[in-house]
Amino acid sequence: GPPHLLLLWPGSLLLTATPSRPVEGGSVTLTCNVLVPSRRLDGPLQFCFFRDSRVLWPGWSSSPELQLPKVWREDSGSYWCEEKTMAARVARSPRVQIQVQRVPVCNVSLETQPPGGQVQKGERLALVCMVARGTGDITFLWYKGALGLNLETKTQRSLAAKYEIPAVRDSDTDKYYCAADNGYGPSLSELVSVTVRIPVSRPVLTIRGPGALAEVGDVVELRCEAQRGSPPILYRFYHKNVTLGRKGASFNLSLTAEHSGNYSCEADNGLGARRSEAVPLNVTVPTEDRKELLASGILEGMLGVLGPVILALFCCGLRKRLGVHARTSPLSSLPSSSCFYVNSPAPLQGQSMYENANVVLGDEVYSLVYHTQQERPPAGETRGSEFDASAIYFRLKKANVTDEDYDDAM
Repeated sequence: GPPHLLLLWPGSLLLTATPSRPVEGGSVTLTCNVLVPSRRLDGPLQFCFFRDSRVLWPGWSSSPELQLPKVWREDSGSYWCEEKTMAARVARSPRVQIQVQRVPVCNVSLETQPPGGQVQKGERLALVCMVARGTGDITFLWYKGALGLNLETKTQRSLAAKYEIPAVRDSDTDKYYCAADNGYGPSLSELVSVTVRIPVSRPVLTIRGPGALAEVGDVVELRCEAQRGSPPILYRFYHKNVTLGRKGASFNLSLTAEHSGNYSCEADNGLGARRSEAVPLNVTVPTEDRKELLASGILEGMLGVLGPVILALFCCGLRKRLGVHARTSPLSSLPSSSCFYVNSPAPLQGQSMYENANVVLGDEVYSLVYHTQQERPPAGETRGSEFDASAIYFRLKKANVTDEDYDDAM
């Protein structure tokens, strides 16, 4: 028989939204439901969705559903759908109010980059304000100090925003906090401290003593000081570029002659070490000590020059003395000896002395030990000290002495 036409009247459609109370950032599915029983139609049905008299994309289509992948608070409004046939007969659903829910911001926090709020002067500082939850457009605000000096305000659809200081200065050392608001009132973060760290300046080394001239035994104070620099500052002291192992800002030094030379110090607070200029320290020896040292040096020099001559004369005299006792002396059968200087002080009265006479016999070397004593003179007579007539010789390892050396020495 002839085809039957389906007449669509107002109220024969119903629009539903899933979920019915959507949240910002979520998706919504709109469904246009046909309430009239199925009948023969003159062609496929077409559907279209509207919000506040505006056609929603993609317009007319054969699908009774439309999915909105992400909705926001401004997507709230009045929704309905329409249906039409090939004969252009149209039916409309009742309007449905859809209110997109906004989640208030919560758990606002402020973080610093670099972490910890420690930043070197001249470097970049970033203050990141974040929220744990919150939907829609969120307004972020940054404040400095306890009085809340507003630094910047940003509104964006995200859970975090950043405020930057390209190059921090000394005055940027302070406490900071931020606030976030998406329409339910601002939520505040906790205070965060920011410290601008300053590299140390070149330190100055000072040496403080009892007077203008430092002498052996004086106590001087070495002090190192950097005029600028964030604490803590570590100091080191150097003597002739060798570290003294001192780490305080100052220490006392008891002077010896070896303490003369250049001194310097170093300051370091982790942002780069700086070394001071070298400071000379001349330690003088007191006059009495200098005289003793000078006399000792002159004496040693004279003995070094005149000693061989004196000893040669002594050996020759000794040889003549020994010739008197040639018949009884153990040296009478020995070859001639060579005399070589040994730096020995003059013997004191009643004291034994040692002289290396270098008397060579075969593989043996003999040395002379003699003793001086004061004899008691008879009444009315005075006598000087003299060598003991007896001579004691010790056998020593043979030295490299030849007859030629002896002849030359004699």
